[in-house]
Amino acid sequence: MEARATAKYIRSTARKARLVADAVRGAKVGEALSLLEFGVKKKVAEDVAKVIKSAVANLQTKNSSINVDVEDLKVSAIFVNEGPVLKRFRPRSQGRAYSILKRLCHITVTVSN
Repeated sequence: MEARATAKYIRSTARKARLVADAVRGAKVGEALSLLEFGVKKKVAEDVAKVIKSAVANLQTKNSSINVDVEDLKVSAIFVNEGPVLKRFRPRSQGRAYSILKRLCHITVTVSN
């Protein structure tokens, strides 16, 4: 049994989110959530934890007739893709404009037994 959850348009770069995703890939769900809460000091860790919890909830909902033990679940796949880029401009000296790229990402998590 496996279930998937996706969070789109997360306000973080894909490069920073991949560091957090690599830390929990292949770990059991309980260990991954505790690592994200206490071990990783990045803002995107909260978003990754929410996606993992959502995938577990999806699995429990999909298999409501079967009793699913959360302790046995593991993060079988997690990947981060780039999302759209918000383009903003800052004024600079002598009437120039300096572009700022605010990057977004999509996080996908699959949990299984």
